[in-house]
Amino acid sequence: MPNLKDELHCAGWGPACGCFDSGAAARRTRLVLPCLISSRIYVVDVGSQCRAPRICKMIEPVDVFWKCNKGYLAVTHPLPNGDILIANMGDPAGNGKGGFLQLDGESYDLKGNWENECEAPPTGYDFWYQAQHNVLVSSAGMVPRLAGRGFNPEDLKKGVFGRRLNVWNLSCRSLTQCFDLGEDSLPLSVRFLHSPEAAEGYVGCALSGTIFRLYRSCERDNWAVEEVIRIPAKDVRGWIMPTMPAFIADLVISPDDRFLYVSNWWHGDIRQYELARNCKPRLVGQVFVGGSILRGGPVTVCRDEELKCQPEPLVVKCKRVYGGPAALQLSLDGKRLYVTNSFYSTWDQQFYPSLIKEGSVMLQLDVDTDKGGLTVNKNFLVDFGKEPNGPCLAHEIRFPGGDSKSVTLP
Repeated sequence: MPNLKDELHCAGWGPACGCFDSGAAARRTRLVLPCLISSRIYVVDVGSQCRAPRICKMIEPVDVFWKCNKGYLAVTHPLPNGDILIANMGDPAGNGKGGFLQLDGESYDLKGNWENECEAPPTGYDFWYQAQHNVLVSSAGMVPRLAGRGFNPEDLKKGVFGRRLNVWNLSCRSLTQCFDLGEDSLPLSVRFLHSPEAAEGYVGCALSGTIFRLYRSCERDNWAVEEVIRIPAKDVRGWIMPTMPAFIADLVISPDDRFLYVSNWWHGDIRQYELARNCKPRLVGQVFVGGSILRGGPVTVCRDEELKCQPEPLVVKCKRVYGGPAALQLSLDGKRLYVTNSFYSTWDQQFYPSLIKEGSVMLQLDVDTDKGGLTVNKNFLVDFGKEPNGPCLAHEIRFPGGDSKSVTLP
């Protein structure tokens, strides 16, 4: 990339993802890269020469600031009409401000804000929608200018970490419902089931270690939430706080809507839950791929409701894996789960300083899709520590042929 310190955190496909009323061919040729720190937007052509991607459009931060009064860009998805929607975390000064930017689906020009100015949430990060139900759901993020310094326990109970889940009317672009998921819960990841008819999804709250089920209630056009998973915190010594909560960095749902996968960036495990109608998710698989509680590390676990001993460090192809599981991606047949271990560069430096020196990795987990279960593939490793210009921090993963984190359109 031509610039440094962009923080290429999220990535999404352009309108060729199969948007049903744009007339675009269902080919993925443009990758949209919003930048979490600089607020720049890149559009990369990955279709002309898949082994030689090139930047075909770049929107500078000043244009985002002046036209939208927003910054700190996060998750992006194509809309049903072919335009591109990008969620933001703050305003140009780094104060908390949610909402969305809209790009033209053909020219990739910045159109402006998607929502009405008076309805911008306090913070933002992720979103997902179900077009058949005319609903878009967005999560909360962090106040960028404070969270960008690193995690500070003194910021708890001060509104730095979001707590709201927002429900929007997709066609009217209006906010219709808000759910308070608890102080400092930090709901980050939002995922609907893949079936276009499904009126159900899941929300991962990073700091509270909880997952909520989102569903349409009996009342027409109203939605409801219920807590269905709570990962216990651990009492520890040698860490930034005496209690280490689970940090839910990402969620992914299998294409057949049978399994939910959860990455726990601080504890270091990836979990597989079986989903069943009208039942709470059932844990059927778990594997540790790093984290802060490894045996021999600086943190001692004093009390643990789940484990009898601290996990062993992971070594794959003679490389010690540092960091914790962050971004997930699942193959379309549901049998291979991929994971990277960088969450956010400032927080990487704080919690996993060895990751900055050694670089991050991408791992592959083999998935038992019959009975459930996860196993690290010891023959697969993408080592980003060996890049020619120095170690890199990898986060988002996308598949050119379609992936399990793209919005499903009828």
